Amino acid sequence: MKTVNMELSGVSKVYEMGDIEVKALDQVSLRVNKGDFVSIVGPSGSGKSTLMHILGLLDKPTSGEVILEGRGVSFNNDRELAKLRNQKIGFVFQSFNLLARTSALDNVELPLIYSGVPSKERRLRAEKSLFEVGLEHRLEHFPSQLSGGERQRVAIARALITNPSIILADEPTGNLDSKSGKEIMDILKSLYQNGNTIVLVTHDPEIAKMAKRIVRVKDGKIMEE
Repeated sequence: MKTVNMELSGVSKVYEMGDIEVKALDQVSLRVNKGDFVSIVGPSGSGKSTLMHILGLLDKPTSGEVILEGRGVSFNNDRELAKLRNQKIGFVFQSFNLLARTSALDNVELPLIYSGVPSKERRLRAEKSLFEVGLEHRLEHFPSQLSGGERQRVAIARALITNPSIILADEPTGNLDSKSGKEIMDILKSLYQNGNTIVLVTHDPEIAKMAKRIVRVKDGKIMEE
């Protein structure tokens, strides 16, 4: 029997805009098993970004349950959710989200600083993580000195640093040329083959095909898988 990493059960998300209610997600149920590689696809406004925010514990559902490693977390307070994000979830964003005046090594160390890991251990783990994505020659470089593909590798190294239960990649190739995008997808596929759980949001059908499962979202609902 497969181990479930994360599960959404009947999740809805409603945003109030003045007198108007906008239902971004409508009774969505989704199970992500340990070792899955899932791509979430859909047109602009379909709800896939809201779905990613719910999966990443960056937003709370209006109704329904979010279950992480068998534990309901839908109504945890903000501090508890921040701790879970730091320990259990690795994020890779389209815009990299790196600190501009901080070296690649220091950027990768950041999640461990928030976890209270001693500096010597932080450095060793950050170096190892950057080696794993092929950036052993760029440890002290700043983001402005790196190509787009290299910056995304730093972001992946940072996502891996805490050995998270799940890696959430939101349009990770969106700001990259096709060659760099392929290199990033090769890294994600390698991580999947090594047992990591990955959820990828993309608008690119060719990128989506590289995942094990494809989940299609439209009008706030999962239309097919």
